[in-house]
This record gives sequence, C-alpha cells and structure tokens, in this order.
Amino acid sequence: MRASVLRDGRMVYREDVPDPVPGPGQVLVAVRSCGICGSDLHFAAHGDQVLTMSAQAAGGSGGGIEVDLARDVFMGHEFSAEILEAGPDTETHPAGTLVTSLPVLLSAKGAEPIVYSNSTLGGYSERMLLSAPLLMPIPNGLDHTHAALTEPLAVGLHAVNKSNIERGETALVIGCGPIGIAIIAMLRARGVESIAAADFSPKRRELATAMGAHQVLDPAQGSPFDSVKARVVFEAVGVPGIIDDVLRRARPGTRLVVAGVCMEADAVHPFFAIAKEINVQFVLAYTFEEFAESLRSLAEGDIDAAPMITGEVGLDGVGAAFDDLADPERHCKILVTP
Repeated sequence: MRASVLRDGRMVYREDVPDPVPGPGQVLVAVRSCGICGSDLHFAAHGDQVLTMSAQAAGGSGGGIEVDLARDVFMGHEFSAEILEAGPDTETHPAGTLVTSLPVLLSAKGAEPIVYSNSTLGGYSERMLLSAPLLMPIPNGLDHTHAALTEPLAVGLHAVNKSNIERGETALVIGCGPIGIAIIAMLRARGVESIAAADFSPKRRELATAMGAHQVLDPAQGSPFDSVKARVVFEAVGVPGIIDDVLRRARPGTRLVVAGVCMEADAVHPFFAIAKEINVQFVLAYTFEEFAESLRSLAEGDIDAAPMITGEVGLDGVGAAFDDLADPERHCKILVTP
C-alpha cells in the first residue's frame, strides 16, 4: 500500500506499507482527502521538542505522545474517507459511504489519537482504520475535499465557543493562517456582526475577507488596536511576544482567546492584564459535538470552504507540499488526495 511517512524530518513516499486489517469495532476506509495541518509541519521540523513538551504537559505520567523518531511516523488527521469493509462483529454504515471521523482509533488497547504514530495509519495513506462509533457520514452530497476541513474548522469553532462572544460584539483575529481563518469562518457562521482580522500577508488578508472578515488590517501599517475596539481578541499566531502585546494594547475588559500554539518560552507582564481585568483563555482541539457541528455547517452551506483549499497533491507530492506551505503568499490548505 502507498503512503507518505515522516523519516528523518522529511516526508518520504513509500509503496510497501502493509495493508491495515480492521478489528472489532473498526472499519477499513479508503482515504479520499486529507488536509496538511500546521502542526504536522511543526512536528516534522521539531519532533523532539513536541514529544518532550507533550510528556512534560502530561506530568511525566506516560500520557504524552509516544513516538520513536528513529522509525517511520504516520500522520494526517484532517480527512474524509470511503468505507471499504467492517471488522468482525462490527455494525456500521454500508460500504461506499463517505465519512469523516474524530482522529482517534479505538481498540482493545485503548484509544490512540490519529496524529503521530509508528503504527496507526493516518490520512497520508491510501487506506486506514477508523472507529465505527466515531464515524460521521458526510451529508447533503458535500464534496469530500470540503469535508476534510471539518477537523480544522472544529478547532476554530471551539475557540469561538470558549470566547462566549455575542453577535453584537466586535472580534479581532490576529493571524490569518489556517487556525485564524477557521476562527473567522466560524465567527461569520455564528452571525458575529463585526469581524476584524490582522496579518502581514496580503494573500492571507484577502483570504480572511473571502471567509467572512468585515475588515482586514496590515500590522506593518500600525497596531490593529489603534483602529479596532474589539471586545474579544483571538490570538492565532503562536510566536513569543504576541500575548504580551495584546495585554498592553487591548481595551479594559477584553476577552483574549489564545489559539496559536507557541512552543517557545514567552514573557508576559501580568500587570497589564490585572489593571484592565483581561480574561485570558487558552484553547485546544474541540469536542465531539463541535466536530459534528462543523460538519453540519459545511454540509448546509453556512461555510464555503472552497477559498481555503489552495492546492492538491498525491501521496508522492506530500514532501514538496510541506515545503510549499512555508510560504504564506502561496497556500492556506493543501489537500492530499491519495
């Protein structure tokens, strides 16, 4: 079977991966589309750091990500697929059904996230295993390429839900990469009436407008806070210094939602947050219900994901796609179509 795997920091094309066999409660699926996530790019470049910090976050209890970087690593967690067959004693949807799923594989050994693994296949492969109880059929004839964006949009929805934003409040999204774009799309679907977005990249600002931002700003021309009186700020950059800058510039009573994943040490001045009574909320991933709501929003046309998809490659082109995604002027989301 064909797949693209991470080996020594690079994505490598293979044609000799053993075919997966579904066990009880599992289904074998053919991957139709899989989005390349920014977290995959970061893991490819900084896998050791991700594993070390994940272990620290788990408190050294063994709950971190267990991956041997000396062996091939399977990835790909933003996918749509077609059911091929079910495992023993497994009731599920009929073969041929298009589905997506939370990226988790259930087995007798427990639950393993479909994110980085030496053994559990992800969406950068021809076929993979999914858990029958977690499957969600793709409704309303939604194109499988759009359905593959359910997962990143669910990340945006989770951030929006955690913000408790009201329709009449102004939102400012700092950073218009895939996470920021997902937040903008979900704010618009929620009916928020004033959405501002800031990014240095003209291409990303253009995409932010296409996905629902009412106003876009170039931080090189001045601080977004000089022209936007936002009540809710979403930080979707994930580099040191951004949080502290927001705390310094935001208006009193601001709610700051941190969705950008910063892997480096950062310094903040709590005084500014204290003096202005700023509420800071860090967010990660999504719930089952948010995943389902994201799929429904796509299927019912509340969100048009087409502008987000800026390229498609086969399994033999994943390595080059990882390189291409480093340029914000070229791409937002590249889909892998096995």
